[in-house]
Amino acid sequence: MVDYPNRSDLRNPATRKVAFTGQTYGQAAQQASSQQAVSAGSAPADVAAQQVARPVPGAQSLTRPTERPDEPITAGANIGAGPNAMQAGLIPRMIPEDPVLDELRALYGMFPNEDLANLLSKYGESKF
Repeated sequence: MVDYPNRSDLRNPATRKVAFTGQTYGQAAQQASSQQAVSAGSAPADVAAQQVARPVPGAQSLTRPTERPDEPITAGANIGAGPNAMQAGLIPRMIPEDPVLDELRALYGMFPNEDLANLLSKYGESKF
């Protein structure tokens, strides 16, 4: 049997047993038998009760008391009271200053040559 949990028009048995009129011979009987073959499903109230959110095992309530009452909510952020990210031991995400320069340095490290050294010196690198 097929169940239609998302179709409220197919869940209500009262709407499914309709007298089929104005059709050609045999179509009404065919529609009636096809509706009897398919389960009417649950009533809308039953489906809504099944879809109630259930807590995830191990999840904590967001309204529980704080576990760190003496720590400001901005601890670890670079704004507000409390230690900033560096003081809290959080490693900041390092964004390279210039990806082209980093690539040139890597290439020079693998294949040191005069052309790459000149290019790096023009780029502002004084150690090459």
